[in-house]
Amino acid sequence: MASATQPLSALLQRSSIDDHEEILKACNGALKQSKKDLGALHAKIVALLKLDRYEDALGAFKDAGRDLEDRVQLERSYALYKTGQLSEAASIAKGIADDRGARHVEAQASYRLEDFERSALLYRDLAKTHAAIDNEENDLRINGAASDAQLEWSRQGHMVHKKKPTREDLEAFETAYNAACASIARGELTQGAVLLKRSQDLCNASGDLSEEEKAAELLPIRVQQLYVLSRLGNVEGAEAVASEITPNDISDASTREVAYNNTIAASTNIENPYLAHRSLHDAAAIPNTDKLFTIQSDRIKENKLVLDLLVSKFSGVIKSTSRLLADMPSSTTSPHINNISVLNAAAHAQRRLGNFGIKQMLPLLEKRPLDVGLALVIIQLYILTNNHGSAVTVMESLLKHLEASTSPDDEDVRFAPGLVGAVVSLYTLQGRKTQITTELAKAASYWRHKSKPSRSLLQAAGVALLESKKSEDQDLARKIFTTLQEQDPESRITTAGYVAAHAFSSTSITDEAKTLTPISRLVAGIDASALEEAGVPQPKSSADAALAASRKRALDEKPKPAKKRIRKSRLPKDYDPNKQPDPERWLPLRERSSYRPKGKKGKQRAAGLPQGGVET
Repeated sequence: MASATQPLSALLQRSSIDDHEEILKACNGALKQSKKDLGALHAKIVALLKLDRYEDALGAFKDAGRDLEDRVQLERSYALYKTGQLSEAASIAKGIADDRGARHVEAQASYRLEDFERSALLYRDLAKTHAAIDNEENDLRINGAASDAQLEWSRQGHMVHKKKPTREDLEAFETAYNAACASIARGELTQGAVLLKRSQDLCNASGDLSEEEKAAELLPIRVQQLYVLSRLGNVEGAEAVASEITPNDISDASTREVAYNNTIAASTNIENPYLAHRSLHDAAAIPNTDKLFTIQSDRIKENKLVLDLLVSKFSGVIKSTSRLLADMPSSTTSPHINNISVLNAAAHAQRRLGNFGIKQMLPLLEKRPLDVGLALVIIQLYILTNNHGSAVTVMESLLKHLEASTSPDDEDVRFAPGLVGAVVSLYTLQGRKTQITTELAKAASYWRHKSKPSRSLLQAAGVALLESKKSEDQDLARKIFTTLQEQDPESRITTAGYVAAHAFSSTSITDEAKTLTPISRLVAGIDASALEEAGVPQPKSSADAALAASRKRALDEKPKPAKKRIRKSRLPKDYDPNKQPDPERWLPLRERSSYRPKGKKGKQRAAGLPQGGVET
């Protein structure tokens, strides 16, 4: 084997070849002499990877057989990753121990497989050790920030260690862009807009990029700016950014698809929905190596269905959404599934609201009683028609069906923070404070023993229970705030709730109370005398006031007599008050003494007959 590889080694030592094509030619020449030259095969595979000929590299792996397999595992996993065979690439890279390059390939493949937790962990581990090559530290910062942003988008933000951008993130346009994406995913749209502007300025000022490269890097930044401005309601700004984007000029297929979607979604007035429908549906297919992430493809799929509704393709939307719903869980908190359910209901109602829409959707709810999206859209329609009672009835029916289900997933849906918030909002509209406290207490009891509870829900439940006069509610509030205090003792909201819950039952809260803002500082600048003179109002909620007004009346108020209706005069036009009315005016006309038959026959008949005579 050594003698076979000698000619290629000698050739490479005697020459200075910077062109990978030349290296490939040299390797092919050596392999003509010996097909089992493993060194030449290895060099050929590396040259093919450098030339971005990944399919050819995979073919070379097959030609090499198992003799070279152990030596080129890293190169093989990289070629598989670049050709879109992500699962196999991640598996091979994971099996390579103590190899920094393999960790990079595994992290990238995990990222594209949407295993963002694994990807972020790998990048954090790589960042803890010394960088092996130049500029690797910057690449790790960029890719790690991208993984964190995707964790936020995929509703796994609790796994992100860094929530706020640092100074290092603002030094390069890539890191500023990823920090902006993370902020947008958390709902911090204003901060995201600022970071996108920073990324745009850094890209324009970069001296390492040509004008063409700058234009290519600026396109995804502008597409993201368009999304943020639309979410912020800045219509003029969104239209200005949209005018600068030409989707057809974008070479990247996935970015081009997102650009088409955001441009259409940002339009406040689609004059011709058929053209918009055609432009979004006729986009070129995206290759496997550049697939959209699930959150992107889901939104684009939903927007395509919306455009189908705008062009009145109701039956098509019903068929496609019904197929999707048939393969999905009956009850879920997934935004995509619930949006599909809403679109299905809109197609059945033919985009009409009010009572007609409700009438078309209620039979669907009977067939799918656990469908959260469908129930919520019916509730919303009832709210729009000011029928709060029916809205509450639909919500309570949904909760009963979820509680009766034997699936543990349905129980999670039953006490999902968003659904509990909707229930509380409906009860608030009707001023039902007891039901609000009961609902929050049940939700808090459920989530308090879970490994990943909703802190905001527990805090809201604790505050509501503190206002209750029942001892069991007070005990539950103490337990809730004790648990929250143990999990996050630095939270001022939690500490305040903990102190309030234990104020009347414990004297060992001095240390926690000292961390709160002193009362003297809270009331500084408040003139108590002026408040007493002006009178301190005791406001009630609008619902309470309306309920009280409808149920009782002040005791000192006397019922007002009903106003008599004055009828219009029915006297004849020629009525004379001085003239005596006819006393026979109530008798039928022919029974009056003044009655005279009209016509010749009538007079003769009246003259020829005796009084009381009968005609025969």
